[in-house]
Amino acid sequence: MADELDDLFDNFLEKPSVFENKEVLLLRYFPSKIPHRSEQIKKIGSILAPALRNNKPSNIFIYGKTGTGKTLCTQYTLNKLKEKAELAGTKLCFAYLNCKLKKVADTEYRVIAGLAKALGEKVPITGLPTDEVYNIFINKIDETDQIIIIVLDEIDRLVKKTGDEILYSLTRLNSELKRAKLCLIGISNDIRFIEDIDPRVKSSLGEEEIIFPPYNALELKDILEERSADAFRKESIDSAVLAKCAAYAAKEHGDARRALDLLRVAGEVAEREDGEIVLMKHIKLAEEKIEINRISEIVKTLPTQSKLLIYSIFQLIEKTKGKLETGEIYEKYKDLCNLNNTSILTQRRISDLISELDMLGLINARLISKGRHGRTREIYSTIPLDLSDKLKDELKYELML
Repeated sequence: MADELDDLFDNFLEKPSVFENKEVLLLRYFPSKIPHRSEQIKKIGSILAPALRNNKPSNIFIYGKTGTGKTLCTQYTLNKLKEKAELAGTKLCFAYLNCKLKKVADTEYRVIAGLAKALGEKVPITGLPTDEVYNIFINKIDETDQIIIIVLDEIDRLVKKTGDEILYSLTRLNSELKRAKLCLIGISNDIRFIEDIDPRVKSSLGEEEIIFPPYNALELKDILEERSADAFRKESIDSAVLAKCAAYAAKEHGDARRALDLLRVAGEVAEREDGEIVLMKHIKLAEEKIEINRISEIVKTLPTQSKLLIYSIFQLIEKTKGKLETGEIYEKYKDLCNLNNTSILTQRRISDLISELDMLGLINARLISKGRHGRTREIYSTIPLDLSDKLKDELKYELML
């Protein structure tokens, strides 16, 4: 076995790679220019420009689907703004927090501690009263005359986890600051998120909104061509592959991140097959691999109640081999809650969770009328059968069923 591995690794090192610099295709890569987003970058820049004269900019809310460049354009603009602020002699700092990450934004305490840490202040992960953490944070940002810009990425996740009180607290901080001025930038995939928060919180935000539209296939092709020129060796990628990746991602809501992932995985698949050129067949294989990984990742990150619900659907579909209705799913869900010793949610709340699973693409829930008997939903699983079996086994173990 050791000899076989030696041979495998030696062969890998000896053969030429299709990649020149794979980092260019990774999410953490920061390009020197961002195609097809100059309008949005200018809007962010014009709103933040007053910071160069030591004036507080308006709060900004940035909306758009995943992979439309929201975070990239925000960070790009802030880096340029900081460079100009240094030349102008204005002190400016920004703190970035990804609210999607676990143990970063699951409580108000962790959010404020994370922001303080981003600005260079050490705060214990737990152990202090929340008011004391706020005081540490306020003292840190108010230690000098400066502009502080706080970026809360996936801010809708934060509000779902902790409520909207934290937004109210952050926007009211300016009234407590004597020297510093604070501006908030919220980034969200959910354009309706702001409609659901408390009116007094919405009023205190006083935000400006910027919408990032999805990329179309031609724009995605431009992005891929620019990245692939640095990512791949010359003549190691078929030109038709870029168009295929762009078309696939345009179909998937114009997600540039998905297109870049597809291109990278296709290159990896080609290398494993000892190919020297990334071909259309490698795109097809990469597409299947990414879709399986995407579904698995979504299911793994679901809350316990949603996992019980999707497991109920898996079990019922295995028996019926077809469509299900909300009522029978709810009965199965209740049985599993009793086995799992978990509190049972109301049928109305389960109906909301079914809508969320539908939105995530794990199921298809179609509303149908039953005449005088009211309405119900017909529910189908959209997950391939072989993957369903694998996920069902994993959920059974995790939920101790």
